[in-house]
Amino acid sequence: MSGQRGRVRVAVVFGGRSEEHAISCISAGSVMAALDPERYEVVPVGIAKDGRWVLPDPGQRLALADGALPEVTGGTAVSLVGDPEARGLAVLEPGAAVGRALTEVDVVFPVLHGAFGEDGTVQGLLEMTGLPYVGSGVFASAASMDKEFTKKLLAAAGLPQGDHVVLRDEHGAVCADAALLGDAERERLGLPVFVKPARAGSSIGISKVTDWAQFPAAVAAAAAVDPKVIVEAAVPGREIECGVLAARGSGLPEASLPAEIRLRPGVDWYDFAAKYLDDAAEFDIPADLIPEQLAAVQDIARRAYLALDCRGLARVDFFLATGPDGADRLVVNEVNTMPGFTPISMFARMWAATGVEFAELVDRLVSGALAGGARPGR
Repeated sequence: MSGQRGRVRVAVVFGGRSEEHAISCISAGSVMAALDPERYEVVPVGIAKDGRWVLPDPGQRLALADGALPEVTGGTAVSLVGDPEARGLAVLEPGAAVGRALTEVDVVFPVLHGAFGEDGTVQGLLEMTGLPYVGSGVFASAASMDKEFTKKLLAAAGLPQGDHVVLRDEHGAVCADAALLGDAERERLGLPVFVKPARAGSSIGISKVTDWAQFPAAVAAAAAVDPKVIVEAAVPGREIECGVLAARGSGLPEASLPAEIRLRPGVDWYDFAAKYLDDAAEFDIPADLIPEQLAAVQDIARRAYLALDCRGLARVDFFLATGPDGADRLVVNEVNTMPGFTPISMFARMWAATGVEFAELVDRLVSGALAGGARPGR
């Protein structure tokens, strides 16, 4: 190993250029704190909002403080070395006081959410450097990030989807024009609908539309985050989530005990503020499900993970609705290949309820990435 005293050297990459920059910082702080210093030497690597890669200055805040979100700002400029033989980072500022030279890294934990991090871009960069890394590869990351193609792949695997429309012009090109949703589609989708950036997370840029007069503004808000806009029919029902981890060795991936999100009275839907800033939701972990429902959620979560060719981990989000005939109906909402990663995040809490505590969870992901080694981009 390249670390001191034989420790594994882990580069934890966080921040990034997406709207989820702050959430990534919070997740990374928790991951770094969970890595056993007897086994791991942590190299924190921040990506500023303008795309600069830095070794953060001492005292870099990686937590919420009085409602203020953290952000990567200053630090020593670094870059990934493209030569696979070098296996690591290069300091770009000659003479910078950074301790011993950062010539090698054993494994990368890209705790990045959203565009330029969770969408296959950083994964492709890491493939070129020959470094093993935690999480899904290029293809699975890109497909899971794009809600349109997530739905297509899951539907091809026979997994249930909600009704939706991607806004495209008469030539099939992506076009964020509210007029492209015709009367027949509005009639089919009904109200309310959720208008979303197709490639974003943490509910950023999402609007709930209860009157079609609100629709143009909702499309504009989504398009400000991503030019591809998807319109989804609301699915009344319980919000259920399930974590998935790669199998230990061969076999099916493992599914956690599911959780249920219940919004407090007066909270309309689970938006960014409800997720991160307000005390707006309650969580049942594990969810109150009968054995048949539990088995169905875990089975579909595993199948979704495999259908998208995920690696390492994923969180699969569902709606559990009751149909007119009284039968349960599970609908996959989305698949997240790098979910929020703090001890109080849903992914970690579901695994804790299943018997895998946070430090063990982090260790298992890093160990799995090392065991898999560098791999071709997918």
